[in-house]
Amino acid sequence: MGVKWGEITVEEIASALGGRQISGSVDKRVRGLSTDTRKMAPGHLFLALRGERYDGHDFLAEAINAAAAGLIVQSDRAIPEELRGNNPVVITVSSTLKALGDLAQWWRRQWGGRVVAITGSNGKSTTKEMAASILSLKANTMKSPGNFNNLIGLPLTILSLEGDHKMAVLEMGMNRPGEIARLTEIAGPDIGLITNVARAHLEGVGGLQGVVKAKAELLGMMPKGSTAILNGDDELTAGLASTFRGPVVTFGLGKMNQVRAGNIRKIADSTQAFTLCMNSESIRVKVNLPGIHNVFNALGGTAVAFCLSVSKELIAQGLEDFRPLQGRFQIIDLNGGIRIIDDTYNANPSSLRAALKTIKELKGKDQGLVVGLGEMMELGEETPKYHFDAGQLIAAMGARYLVVLGEHGQQVIEGARKGSMNAAQTQLATTHAEMSDAIKAHVREGDILFLKGSRKVALDKVVEAIEGYFGVRRG
Repeated sequence: MGVKWGEITVEEIASALGGRQISGSVDKRVRGLSTDTRKMAPGHLFLALRGERYDGHDFLAEAINAAAAGLIVQSDRAIPEELRGNNPVVITVSSTLKALGDLAQWWRRQWGGRVVAITGSNGKSTTKEMAASILSLKANTMKSPGNFNNLIGLPLTILSLEGDHKMAVLEMGMNRPGEIARLTEIAGPDIGLITNVARAHLEGVGGLQGVVKAKAELLGMMPKGSTAILNGDDELTAGLASTFRGPVVTFGLGKMNQVRAGNIRKIADSTQAFTLCMNSESIRVKVNLPGIHNVFNALGGTAVAFCLSVSKELIAQGLEDFRPLQGRFQIIDLNGGIRIIDDTYNANPSSLRAALKTIKELKGKDQGLVVGLGEMMELGEETPKYHFDAGQLIAAMGARYLVVLGEHGQQVIEGARKGSMNAAQTQLATTHAEMSDAIKAHVREGDILFLKGSRKVALDKVVEAIEGYFGVRRG
C-alpha cells in the first residue's frame, strides 16, 4: 500500500483532490476523513458535504472544536472570520461530493488490491455478503457496510481500506442515470457483477429500459482487463454481455452458465442445499436462506470466487458460514408459535413476488398468513398499478389479514379487495404504532407474519414492536 492514514500529509490530499490549500501547514499529517462532526475523531479532516436538507459548511466550527486536522470546503462558501484566526488547514474544491469520490479513486489506486463491484435490482446486498463470506476465507476482505452503496458511502468504504486488506467487495446502488458510471469510475473494479434487472428505482430512470441502461454503466466504465459476471438466466441482464469488451462469466440454473446449480433441495425452513457446478467441477453446498432467489444470490457470490480462483471447498464453507442480514427475509420465531419473516430492508414488485413465492413454499397447509406491507417507493408513474397488483398478489396467497402503511396503501387495499379479501380483512394504517396494534389484534398462534416495505417506510420499527410484545423464542 502506497498510502496510510496517519502518514499522509495535507499537501498530498490537496494534490489528490486537485484542490487549493488556502491556509494551514502543508506538512500536517492526517489520521482520517470524516463527513460527520458527531462521529469525527481528532486528527481527521472534515469534508463539508451539501445535501437537500443539510449543509456541512454549517458545522465548520464544531469540526475545529473537535480537533479536526483541517477542513475541505467548497470554494463558493466563505470560511467564518472567527475560524481564520488560528490559521486552520483549509482546502477548497469546486464540489465536495466530487472531491470525496476523487480522493477515494486516488486511494484505491494507491492501495492496489482486488475490487469486486456488485449491482442489480434485487439481491445485491445478500450477494455481496455471500461473496465476502467466501473471499474472507482466502484473504483479508473488506465489504461495504450496511447500505454504503452510493456516492458517499462507497468512497468512505474505499477510504477505510488498509494495507492488510487484499480484497474489497463493494455494493453499488442507483436512483438516477450516471450514478453507477461514477461509482465504477471511483472503484475501478477488477470484477463487476449484475445480479438482475427488474422494476426498481423506475422514477429516476424513466422505466425498465432506463434500469437496463443504468446497470449497463458498470460494464461501460470497468477498466481494461476486468471481468464481468452476469445472471445468465435473466434475459435483460444476459443481453448486456455483448456490450462488454472483456471476458464474461454467467451464473444461473441453465446449462449454458459456467456457474450453475442443480438438484436443489429444502433441508429446513431456513436452509437449502444444491449441487454447485463450476464448469467441470461440482460440490454439494448449503445456504442458510430459503427461496430460489437466494440460490441465485449464492451463485453470484460463487461466480466472484470462481473468477478469483478460490477452491470449491472454500466456496462451500463460505456459503455455509453465511448468515442472513437483518431485514432480508430473516425468519424469527416468537412465543406462541408465531413466526415473523422480516423482509423490511427494501421492496419493489419483483422482490415482493419472489418473497411471496418463497413464503408459499414455507407455509403449512393450515397455517395462517398475516401481511404487513409498506409502500414501495421510486416506481414512477405506474406506482398505483404496482401497489394494486401487490394487493391482488397477497390476496391470491390466501392471506387472512393485510395491513398497509404508506401513501399508496389504498391501492394495495383496493387490489386485495378486488381479489379474495373483504373489508374486515384489510386495514390502512397511518403510523407504525397503528400497524403494530392491528397485527397484535389479528395474528394468531401458529401464524406466519410477513413484513416488507421500502427502507424509508422503516417497518423494522414494527418488527421491533411485535418482538417486544410476544417475545422472541430462545433455543
